[in-house]
Amino acid sequence: MTWTQRLARGGPASGYLMIRYLKSVVLFAATPISLLLGWLVPGVTAGLVRLANSELDRAGRYVGRSDVPQLPPATPRGSADVVTLLRDKSFKRSLWLYLGVLAAVPEFAIAMFAVFAVPSAVLSGLLWPLDPGNFNMMGVAIDSWWDVLWLVPLQSVVGLGLLGWVAPAVARGHANAVIKLLTPSADQLETARLSQRVEELTRTRAGAVDSHGAELRRIERDLHDGTQAQLVSLAMRIGVAKQVMADDPEKAAKLLDDARDGAEQAMHELRGVLRTMYPPILQDRGLAGAVSALAARCPLPVELRMGELGQVPAPVEAAAYFVVAESLTNVTKHSAAGRVDLLMERRGRELYLEITDDGIGGARINEQADLLGRGSGLHGMLHRVQAIDGQLELRSPIGGPTTIEVILPCE
Repeated sequence: MTWTQRLARGGPASGYLMIRYLKSVVLFAATPISLLLGWLVPGVTAGLVRLANSELDRAGRYVGRSDVPQLPPATPRGSADVVTLLRDKSFKRSLWLYLGVLAAVPEFAIAMFAVFAVPSAVLSGLLWPLDPGNFNMMGVAIDSWWDVLWLVPLQSVVGLGLLGWVAPAVARGHANAVIKLLTPSADQLETARLSQRVEELTRTRAGAVDSHGAELRRIERDLHDGTQAQLVSLAMRIGVAKQVMADDPEKAAKLLDDARDGAEQAMHELRGVLRTMYPPILQDRGLAGAVSALAARCPLPVELRMGELGQVPAPVEAAAYFVVAESLTNVTKHSAAGRVDLLMERRGRELYLEITDDGIGGARINEQADLLGRGSGLHGMLHRVQAIDGQLELRSPIGGPTTIEVILPCE
């Protein structure tokens, strides 16, 4: 490594040590208040965990590691819940930050001397005649040019040595120590991952149950208001026809014709309800054919890119179909788009779906529709995707474009 390269490392190293010093000063200054209020106010101890994570992130970036895991967030607790606080592994590991406070002052001194040694030596060597005896270098007062001749080179060499060798070594050593002391254990990470997974499954399953309940209510309403009404009318017409058949055969025949039309209408409405549960086109043409049919029926031009899908489970097929159908409906109604790009392909064990339009953007996922009728469909779509452990991401800045990305597990 050349001299230039070594000296170039000194700037980032000194900057890292200086920032470490400032954080240590803040931590040290906040300690008395933390001791008084930390047990009472959950946010105080949670802030210590966040500070530890910021230290881990900065240390990882300094040593060039992107795989440094973060501490799980502080365990939620009530005010004055000391038992939960003392059991919180993230909080207890964050206390190692106070060890860095002890090293902050010497590290800061090294960083300051490494950065300012040479400029200070040059300025002192030029300005000492203005106030002889009150300028000093390396702790020695400057009274003559002879002092300048040997102190300026000496301080410059020491400063360059600190900048090129000592400061980078201290900074790297400190960063490695931070990573070693603050990184959570594998058991803690696994416990946090499982806890997060349980929370996520609880939330998604609750959403799936709500969505399923809403779907059942919709089906019940459709059957009650449509098919059931048609069947009641059909029974009444057949009953009337039976009563008048002997006296007025022509009227009875007309009533039976009306009943036949009503039966056909009821069958048509019943098929419509069944299609919303599991579209028959999926059974007949598969997912690729069903999505192609949706794209062909869309009023807007759709650029369809279909990769190899392989074997897709029926629940995933249904979810993907309804996502495409709802997305194209939303684009047609609300986006003012001129075209749509639709990509569907298999990526390993997952089905990947991306729908992009060039409309006005501003789409949001809301539990209730807004004044323009937007948002609730996307909320139902999200529940449908999460119910089978999938992921949905919406990007829709004002002015567009709008992109919906969906990942559905196929195993």
